[in-house]
Amino acid sequence: MTAPERVTISEVSLRDGLQIEAAILPTGAKVALAGALADAGLTCIEATGFVHPKVIPQFADAEAVMAALPRRPGLRYAAFVPNERGAERAVAAGVDLKCGVAASDRFNALNVRMTTEQGMQSIGGIARVAAGTGSRIVGVVATAFGCPYEGAVDPNRVDRLFAQMQELGSPVTYLADTTGMADPGAIRRTVERLRRRWPEARIGLHLHNTRGLGLANALAGLDVGIRDFESSIGGLGGCPFAPLAVGNVCTEDFVHMLGAMNFETRINLDRLLDAARLAQNLVGRTLPGMVLKAGKASERHEAAERESKLG
Repeated sequence: MTAPERVTISEVSLRDGLQIEAAILPTGAKVALAGALADAGLTCIEATGFVHPKVIPQFADAEAVMAALPRRPGLRYAAFVPNERGAERAVAAGVDLKCGVAASDRFNALNVRMTTEQGMQSIGGIARVAAGTGSRIVGVVATAFGCPYEGAVDPNRVDRLFAQMQELGSPVTYLADTTGMADPGAIRRTVERLRRRWPEARIGLHLHNTRGLGLANALAGLDVGIRDFESSIGGLGGCPFAPLAVGNVCTEDFVHMLGAMNFETRINLDRLLDAARLAQNLVGRTLPGMVLKAGKASERHEAAERESKLG
């Protein structure tokens, strides 16, 4: 028998999930959620962002969060960094540096106040800060499938950004559907184009469920060989610089689907659902994840008796 193929999930709820939340979660709540995610078996967790607190107040406690997170063998944390100063803080905290550039100038300017070209130069500076440390650069090509301000993005620009991440040694480079513009056909075309040029590159997908296509796009990625994905517990998230943004692909829904398809994640779904309940309690509202509402497909229920009424 062939062993199930492994899919690796990077959990982004503590960063991408919380950055759009108006209520600031206490440091202890963030650390508790990270612990619950780690207990479920997640080995890659994006825990915070080293950004100016005036830009995203949710991450004003970035150092405190990183100092309190549970550390265990095989568990890697990452933090979003927009510039060299953020990189210095992340290296001091001993975490991987998540850095990206949008293929759209307009979106990149809103996100990090730089053009795409300036962003590419900034990534070079971030790489110099990380060089020789235990912190890796993990690259992201944002708005890789379209921009709500500029529309279609130039494939050549996506390729250039992807090439830069490869040159900087990113162990996996994520193509981000930052604002939910992708469809399964676009996922397939983009991945196949990059694979032709970089057949050995490790490509990941960061998907949003903005228009209800999150899992469909993930399935398209699986079909063309993608085995690295980013998702968010409960479907938390949404980019604060995208109009009408809604959440990321839901981690527990995705893990449930992968299990049904006989992929290996090494994630305990029951504990993951516990983490989703915790996240829902912490933000104080019902989250969009479906398995948390409906339960696992493997669960069985007693049939309720119905009274028959004639006439």
